Amino acid sequence: MSSSWGRAQTEPIAALAAVFALGVGLSLYAGAFDATAAELVTDREMAPHAADRLVAETTTFGAVVPPLAEHTDAASPRGYRLNASLRTDEGTWTEGRPRAPDPECVDRRVAVRVAPARVIPGLLEVCVWPAA
Repeated sequence: MSSSWGRAQTEPIAALAAVFALGVGLSLYAGAFDATAAELVTDREMAPHAADRLVAETTTFGAVVPPLAEHTDAASPRGYRLNASLRTDEGTWTEGRPRAPDPECVDRRVAVRVAPARVIPGLLEVCVWPAA
């Protein structure tokens, strides 16, 4: 067999420089993309995030457990006010600040535990608006 000395070899310093350049390029791209993505979040996109966070905060074993009072402040985005209403055939629970005239609202269908071992469907409405 013939040896391959002298063919298809790269100097170690050139290889390190290429890896460094690739790393810097990816870092700059990721930083620019992150800054652009942060600018894309507008005031009208806060309600879905707040609703998802409220569902995560109030869910136990796959079902929302009312009342929501102790979780509304934790689910409220910074700089915003939040109002949440949970409606079922068994009743309605409303927590949070009184609604502003034009809030951004979103609905989520959720399972609601109304009694031990009793889960029924419900509708969670979460409204957010900028704090004045």
